[in-house]
Amino acid sequence: MGAASAPARVFSAIIECMGSLRSLQIDAATGLLIGVRQVLSPHCDELPSGAAIDLIVIHGISLPPGEFGGPWIDRLFTGCLPADAHPYFQGIVASRVSAHALILRTGEIVQYVPFERRAWHAGASQYRGRSSCNDFSVGIELEGTDDVPYVDLQYERLAALIKALLASYPTLSRDRIAAHSEIAPGRKTDPGPAFDWPRLRGLIA
Repeated sequence: MGAASAPARVFSAIIECMGSLRSLQIDAATGLLIGVRQVLSPHCDELPSGAAIDLIVIHGISLPPGEFGGPWIDRLFTGCLPADAHPYFQGIVASRVSAHALILRTGEIVQYVPFERRAWHAGASQYRGRSSCNDFSVGIELEGTDDVPYVDLQYERLAALIKALLASYPTLSRDRIAAHSEIAPGRKTDPGPAFDWPRLRGLIA
């Protein structure tokens, strides 16, 4: 038999995601999600001494802007983005950024940084009087844009991931989940007005 068609692969990914919505677990020894794709990024380091993660930051990302799919987010977060693949990439190719995890529009979760290490996702930021949010936060990216609705599977997988984080890290709380735009107002707008916060709150209640 030949290789599966693109729609068949997407369907398989959706079925796999739906089957594991309630079973996300984090390996306490490594800080990695069990059973998801790992693309470990060099863009991370140790948390400051004595720091505890007590904030979850929700981001939105698409590469190139407004386009979904493709290898470009993986390539950006691992420092391998080719400048000549798209004009937009020339301005960000030197960026050293990452996130702890990404949720694609298929519902697939990709992890780039163990949760107990500092991912470089927030940039210049402040939350409730504390600056440098990378020092105490988990960064979760959603594949999307500010003005295109995120899909059902992304909300379901995000809720499952947040529940796994809450179960593994008692310093985290449902009351300390923020948008990138909230911690970097005027500089960032994601995940944007397209993100349905009441829906997420209901799923993790």
